[in-house]
Amino acid sequence: MTDMSLSWLPRENELKDHQLFDNKLINGEAPGVIYETRPVLDPKGQPVAGLSAVWIWLNNPTQYNSYTTEMVKGVIAGFQKASSDRTVVAVVFAAVGEKAFCTGGNTVEYASYYSKRPNEYGEYMDLFNAMVDAILNCKKPVICRVNGMRVGGGQEIGLACDLTVSSDLAIYGQAGPKHGSAPDGGATDFLPWFLSMEDALFNCVSCETWSAYKMKAKGMITKVVPVLKKDGKFIRNPQVKTANYVEDGEIVYGEPIEQSDMAAAKDLMATSTIDFELLDKEVNALVWKFTNLFPHCLMKSIDGIRGKKKFFWDQMKLPNRHWLAANMNYEAYLGFNAFSTKKITGKDVIDFIKYRQMTAEGAPMNDALASAVLGKPKD
Repeated sequence: MTDMSLSWLPRENELKDHQLFDNKLINGEAPGVIYETRPVLDPKGQPVAGLSAVWIWLNNPTQYNSYTTEMVKGVIAGFQKASSDRTVVAVVFAAVGEKAFCTGGNTVEYASYYSKRPNEYGEYMDLFNAMVDAILNCKKPVICRVNGMRVGGGQEIGLACDLTVSSDLAIYGQAGPKHGSAPDGGATDFLPWFLSMEDALFNCVSCETWSAYKMKAKGMITKVVPVLKKDGKFIRNPQVKTANYVEDGEIVYGEPIEQSDMAAAKDLMATSTIDFELLDKEVNALVWKFTNLFPHCLMKSIDGIRGKKKFFWDQMKLPNRHWLAANMNYEAYLGFNAFSTKKITGKDVIDFIKYRQMTAEGAPMNDALASAVLGKPKD
């Protein structure tokens, strides 16, 4: 009788496959996600044999790279595959197009499917949490390459990354309280590590966006580079102040320019082109820096920093999941439907005054309340 008890042992020089998913979620069958392997480039731009960087692309530019349920699955699969690939030095989390890295969850899908289906949204949040975990657990450094807007859930998955290299046209922020949710996909956990408590709170609830330069000034991102090109030369974003000076007691670096100057700035942008050459050069430089470090020492160092972010994320991700699911029967139903129907109504938010007045009177959350506070079709 043949002893099969050791048949699981690998043959000499045979490596085990630690990939959790099969390739159907990665190689072109995950709608809206591209998994690309690029060679590591040395400072002269020459490829290094046997070493690579994985670029995971969000590919839904017509909807500002908002992620659908299937895209979330593709991102999870992509990060797990890159994490277990021995040739990979680093992962670059990127997005297709010029306008947005990611604006969060796909509000059309939220409004049309998940609204008033709290159990379904809870299942979705399990996937979202797994996406954040996939970034935080990736055993490669993760660089967020920001080409445009990084707001809402897009800001949260960006905050989960290790380093950010940004276009200076990019804007950042949260939008949850304005559109029926809370930034509980990581922002409420991560921001107090990046900012003072008051800055973190204001960033979460104000629903204001910050420029890339302000993000850099606040220590929230690593690199900011110009991407506008005029007459063959790169120029800085003309819509924000890039001089670090004090005005009325506040630092104005990265704040919008005066409204009277905005028309000229927009004209300059309209006659310029967008070129991500410098952005990609900075990304490649970081990959090269990682390549020239001891890989295990590098990842121990990174995981030591990640652990501080993960501590509060792990504490809160499950209770947040349950609240976000329940909220799909409540304010999220109103907020996401208002945003989803903005082309019909001309407004992307509810009538907040009417909503507060009705809730103060004890009005139940029903169709009559929704009809009263949601926008009406334009004439």
